[in-house]
Amino acid sequence: MSEKSLIPQGRIEHSIFSVRRHRVMLSPDLAALYGVSVSALIQAVKRNIRRFPDDFMFQLTREEFNQLKSQFVTLAKSPRATPYAFTEQGVAMLSSVLRSERAVSVNIEIIRAFVRIRQLLASHADLVRRLDELEKKYDGKFQIVFDAIHQLMTPPPEPSKDRMGFNTDSKHS
Repeated sequence: MSEKSLIPQGRIEHSIFSVRRHRVMLSPDLAALYGVSVSALIQAVKRNIRRFPDDFMFQLTREEFNQLKSQFVTLAKSPRATPYAFTEQGVAMLSSVLRSERAVSVNIEIIRAFVRIRQLLASHADLVRRLDELEKKYDGKFQIVFDAIHQLMTPPPEPSKDRMGFNTDSKHS
């Protein structure tokens, strides 16, 4: 069944973040996708809070939110309260509390995006395993090539937390 997508594929995938070792979507992004206000989304969740245990939904700490904001410029500047994070199961549960046709369609698309990300991560792990096997098979003959491939597959290091601007520390003078 190939129906036209309500939301571009990339928009959902760019709204999925990793927090507390979970892939999550934030309440402001979900509200925008569902076409409701953030307060309406949170109100619907709180009316049905028993459906959202901690492994389905949690509120970000200020520190977690600030760290996400520093990594992703597109996040909201400074809301009064930190957003809620919904895991894949929490997003699935949202369809039971937001009862509109749009909510059902959006939920299907979001779940598909989570599945695509899971498949991508699994294929990456498989690629690493295969590369390790090849490396063992060819001993040291192609070590430079293998090192280059491993370097390309390694995520970049966390940015330095060095202070910028004028510094009065004696070790920097």
